[in-house]
Amino acid sequence: MKPWDGIISEDEQKAYRAAGFGRPTGMGTRPALLIIDVQYRTTGTVEKPFWESIKEFPTSCGDVAWNAVRHIQPILKVFRDKNWPVLYPHVAPKKSYDGGRLAAKVPSIMTIPEKGYEFVAEVAPVEGDILVPKKQPSAFFGTALTSYLIDVDADTLVVTGCTTSGCVRSSVVDAFAFNFRVAVPEEAVYDRSKVSHAVNLFDMSEKYADVMPTKDLLSRLSNIPARAAQGTS
Repeated sequence: MKPWDGIISEDEQKAYRAAGFGRPTGMGTRPALLIIDVQYRTTGTVEKPFWESIKEFPTSCGDVAWNAVRHIQPILKVFRDKNWPVLYPHVAPKKSYDGGRLAAKVPSIMTIPEKGYEFVAEVAPVEGDILVPKKQPSAFFGTALTSYLIDVDADTLVVTGCTTSGCVRSSVVDAFAFNFRVAVPEEAVYDRSKVSHAVNLFDMSEKYADVMPTKDLLSRLSNIPARAAQGTS
């Protein structure tokens, strides 16, 4: 069963099939992992239901975020074990001049305390990971992400984090536009809206990415050789 079944009608799904959408692009041989905005401001510092979690950070997605973190963990372990690059597009603490149109739409983003910008410990970066601060939804817009990906010779991006309908989707679309293969493990991305989550997974699956269960992604990654450590051949 797909995450969008029961939300996207069977007739609508058939319409996409008839038009030829939704073909898989497959995995390359040089994957990189993006962990987007998995910070306490989107999860809360402890796992709580949504309405409790937003009392700490109004931008928290609640318990669905922590479920995603548990699915990101085994993916991250594979990337660490195989010496593949891990990149962390994230929102840095906001300054008064960082507002822009997003602050007009969502004023609460300007009042997140410092703790909210810390990476969730269970999937936090380590020495050697690449940090990519961003000010817009797409991890590519106005950042050095493309340059980093070229430098590590990536041909496939595994995209995790949040939100499915916002920063994940916009980053996936831009990755597709740059001609990367893109994989989205469906349980390793999250959103405060179940409907937006499902609809955007469907749309990405049809047009921009291979969307699949985490277990299927892990199986595919297991067949890709590890990257040699720097300085070895």
